[in-house]
Amino acid sequence: MGPTTDEEEPESGGGLGGIAVVETVSRAVAEIAGLPESRGPLRRLCCDLTRRVKLLSPLFDELRDGGGGSVREFQAQALASLHDALVEAKELLVSVNDGSKFYQIELVHAQFRRARGKIDSPDLQLLQDLKWALSEKHCDPIILRRISGKLQLSTINDMKKESVALHEMVISSGGEPEECLDEISSLLKKLKNCVVVENPSSDTLKNKTSSVKHRSPIIPDDFRCPISLELMKDPVIVSTGQTYERSCIQKWLDAGHRTCPKTQQNLSHTALTPNFVLRSLIAQWCDANGIELPKKQGNCQAKKPGCHPDCDRAGINSLLQKLKSGNQDEQRAAAGELRLLAKRNANNRVCIAEAGAIPFLVELLSSPDPRIQEHAVTALLNLSINESNKGNIVNACAIPRIVGVLQNGSMEARENAAATLFSLSVVDENKVTIGAAGAIPALVDLLCQGSPRGKKDAATAIFNLCIYQGNKVKAVRAGLVEHLMRLLVDPGGGMVDEALAISAVLAGHPDGKLAIARSNPIPVLVEVMKTGTPRNRENAAAVLWSLCTGDAQQLRAARESGAEEALKELAGTGTSRAKRKAGSLLELMRQNMEA
Repeated sequence: MGPTTDEEEPESGGGLGGIAVVETVSRAVAEIAGLPESRGPLRRLCCDLTRRVKLLSPLFDELRDGGGGSVREFQAQALASLHDALVEAKELLVSVNDGSKFYQIELVHAQFRRARGKIDSPDLQLLQDLKWALSEKHCDPIILRRISGKLQLSTINDMKKESVALHEMVISSGGEPEECLDEISSLLKKLKNCVVVENPSSDTLKNKTSSVKHRSPIIPDDFRCPISLELMKDPVIVSTGQTYERSCIQKWLDAGHRTCPKTQQNLSHTALTPNFVLRSLIAQWCDANGIELPKKQGNCQAKKPGCHPDCDRAGINSLLQKLKSGNQDEQRAAAGELRLLAKRNANNRVCIAEAGAIPFLVELLSSPDPRIQEHAVTALLNLSINESNKGNIVNACAIPRIVGVLQNGSMEARENAAATLFSLSVVDENKVTIGAAGAIPALVDLLCQGSPRGKKDAATAIFNLCIYQGNKVKAVRAGLVEHLMRLLVDPGGGMVDEALAISAVLAGHPDGKLAIARSNPIPVLVEVMKTGTPRNRENAAAVLWSLCTGDAQQLRAARESGAEEALKELAGTGTSRAKRKAGSLLELMRQNMEA
């Protein structure tokens, strides 16, 4: 017979099923407990996660000793979910140990900006060391030794692993390197001498010994170009992750090939990424073996005179010819390559603009091909990082076309168009032009419909544009305030910071103040002043001050919502601006009560 009461039914999950799930979870806990301790920049967080998991061990030991018979069906399901979480935790801990330490530093740096009050002093020291090492051309060896020690990059072998981890990230991202790759490569070059002097790898020591015994040492295979089989002087990485001598692979590409010579895989793009780490290792090997670095590029075609290694003018001119061709496939490929080149470094941005690419890219903003539009607007975004290029882009009548992409393009194109408008709006006179072109309603739409990144791009553009008084009216008429209030009451959406910052700007305009007051924001503002971040508390106080100044009804609503207590605390613990706003509001409340 089946169960007759609600109490008996869950028991069906016990017995053998309960034992199995307890054993599985217990084994996962033991595996995490047995992982080596992380010593990278995320050490504290990883140790904290491991410690929390270890605390579960006694519980599962007790359940296992009890035979698992007391585990009911719904409990077994919960334990299965816990097991899935433990598996993900283990994968995370393993990836932290195996992944790029420098890339982890970039993530930690981003966390520092969001949580400066929680930085441990060792982490703060590492952050300061990294800033110093990146900003100084000739960095103090003591600082470099400290960085290499903290990141566990103390041997040449460690450097090789770091290089491999970074290159795998480039490949996994579709061949498009992160913006920080140039800085990381530069820092790896600076660490090279420190690593060799302090703790050279056994491979280097063997090579030094070998150089005494052999007048012509064998070149390691990893140092040879797969095409010419000669020692590489300027190694570069293609989209498949393989490394070649720059002149050799460039000759291969110029011949019209679009496959990797070694793997025969199709190349997703033809951009070449300098392999600075391998170049440093080759230089060390040559020095250890008494070999002079080759002056020429072996049997492959040498570079053209006057061509900077990080700025291939001939290649850029070739891409521009493809942009002019009218063939959509060639235009798509060329615009995509210019997009990557413009992202990679400052030299490329200058070279591309000097070659006259900007007018052609602006023309492509009107292309019926969505992918061409995406490449063109993103290339302009990357070019606009250069201050001189901002003026060139505006002078090419790009703003109306960028707004057109923002209104009608694909989601990726719209998001990058928003970011481009933000970049251009840094110049004050461009704020007027962008607002007059109809950008603000389209940005408000993106703020509602975009991905998390798209919403951020739209918000930053709106904030910058609304610094100009005339754009505030346009934003209010586009219904921005209504959307801002929705973002304010949705902390999980991650847009509270942006919504408050924009509201604080709009509240300084009569139309903005009226629109905000109609949305009944005071209870939300008071709550933010009590529980928000320092910057959000400051902006909430600024909005409340604008609403209450000259409006007794809003002042009374604020007092009834408990604002006085929050303002007193803010007057003592807030930022300097927050203290001023809180003090002014408290004085207004006092005067209102006396009246």
